[in-house]
Amino acid sequence: MGLEGRLLAQIGFFILQNPFLKNFVTGEIYRGKLKHICTPGLNCYACPAAAFSCPIGAAQMFFAGARHSISLYVTGFLLTVGVIFGKFICGFVCPMGFLQDLLYKIKTPKLVTPLRFLRYVKYFVLVMFVVLLPVVFGSPMFCAYICPSGTIFGAVPLLAVHNFLFDFIGWQFVIKAIIAVGVLIISVFVLRIFCRVLCPLGAIYSLLNRIAIFRMKCDEGKCTSCKSCADACDIMTAPNHAECFRCGKCVAACPQKALSRGA
Repeated sequence: MGLEGRLLAQIGFFILQNPFLKNFVTGEIYRGKLKHICTPGLNCYACPAAAFSCPIGAAQMFFAGARHSISLYVTGFLLTVGVIFGKFICGFVCPMGFLQDLLYKIKTPKLVTPLRFLRYVKYFVLVMFVVLLPVVFGSPMFCAYICPSGTIFGAVPLLAVHNFLFDFIGWQFVIKAIIAVGVLIISVFVLRIFCRVLCPLGAIYSLLNRIAIFRMKCDEGKCTSCKSCADACDIMTAPNHAECFRCGKCVAACPQKALSRGA
């Protein structure tokens, strides 16, 4: 699958996860049986078009005091998806990743950086805002104070339809709005800043990326160590790097056709 095929896949997965597009107009939120199922990407429960639940949201609800069965389901789901696909989910399935990719396509000077130290922030976010703080305060703290996906795909569409919701806006939403606007602006210049720095789901998939079944493969017999793959990529320094989204830029850039994606 080439880069154009990846774009079509991202559009398809976005619609698959958000089929109730008319709800953006009516301001309703789907609450049917599908909401008992988690999607593998960061797709907010409160998004009017969303058909499924967010795994990070579900995980926070468990740590905030929900049923034990939720923990087993979410943990098993994330580990299974991560071990099979790794960060392929981030590169092809996640709506928030798709949005950042679209913003990065805007013609501007780009800041190419590996974010060597900042990329560890997402592991802190995972531990503190998804696990520890929900245990202490009994509420989903990542959703409440950070998640730009919830702000962009959930809060903003609902505010656009239901004017009365503006009466309930407080400092908590202001913090989230600032984070969301910052992510949107920086995403124009830096590839997937949220995925690489703040996303707790990305942290989980990063940990499993090196052992994932679906992976980047290198035919060492064809490879000439020309580094064309590394030059084409804004992130990785080696195949199956923890931050690799499986986007395929390296595959397209390899003059020897030594790289491929697959199990």
